[in-house]
Amino acid sequence: MEPGSLEWLLVPMQQLVSWGAAGAMVFGGVVPYIPQYRDIRRTQNAEGFSTYVCLVLLVANILRILFWFGRHFESPLLWQSIIMIITMLLMLKLCTEVRVSNELNVKRRSFAAADSKDEEIKAPPKRSYLDFDLNYFWHWSKFTDYVQCILTFTGVTGYITYLWLDSSLFVETLGFLAVFTEAMLGVPQLYRNYQNRSTEGMSIKMVLMWTSGDTFKTVYFILNQAPFQFSICGLLQVFVDIAILLQVYLYSHYPQKPVSHTAHPASTKAL
Repeated sequence: MEPGSLEWLLVPMQQLVSWGAAGAMVFGGVVPYIPQYRDIRRTQNAEGFSTYVCLVLLVANILRILFWFGRHFESPLLWQSIIMIITMLLMLKLCTEVRVSNELNVKRRSFAAADSKDEEIKAPPKRSYLDFDLNYFWHWSKFTDYVQCILTFTGVTGYITYLWLDSSLFVETLGFLAVFTEAMLGVPQLYRNYQNRSTEGMSIKMVLMWTSGDTFKTVYFILNQAPFQFSICGLLQVFVDIAILLQVYLYSHYPQKPVSHTAHPASTKAL
């Protein structure tokens, strides 16, 4: 076969592979959350999923978008951030609705079985992001409070970025903060599993997809010569994923007695 005919075949194949890799980067990051979303919706129980994961990813991807204005990187990475922000807002909305619904159901059951003295029990106060109480940060009662908090964060960081956009030191630091924050994605889930001495309620499929996706993403960063912050923090993210998988093995084969916690909303629930 002549070299010209081989080139005619290889060029479209290379283009197809390039498009496939770009598509995997854009949408691959949200795939791990599909089984977790379906599990929460099916069981109406979000206790096994830490909503701080949503907080980490929202902050990381907002910072990454702002970093793009100072140093243009590949478009698939930019679109990945936009898709991820939308996905995390959907996860937050579902978790908030499920938590509030469960609290109402518990209240109704208590009321139905209560005597006249129990009628004095009051429902827990609704919390909003304007409470300025760190004990209830990211434990709010309405999805709109999460949206307002994210919009406030975006506005403040966007304004600061606009003022310092000409500083290369600031831009590189912003890029590092973006990918380092994302690298810490699994830490809330890692800590929650350690607190509970269990991985029950957490989607194992989600963590496996985290690991495979982060590995692919890190290799993609290295091969495409993305900013060095991306490659370093990608490797860190893979190590955290592996640590969670070790927890899955440890707690399933060697069950441990859960640590007793004080009855405090911020410590007993992830939402």
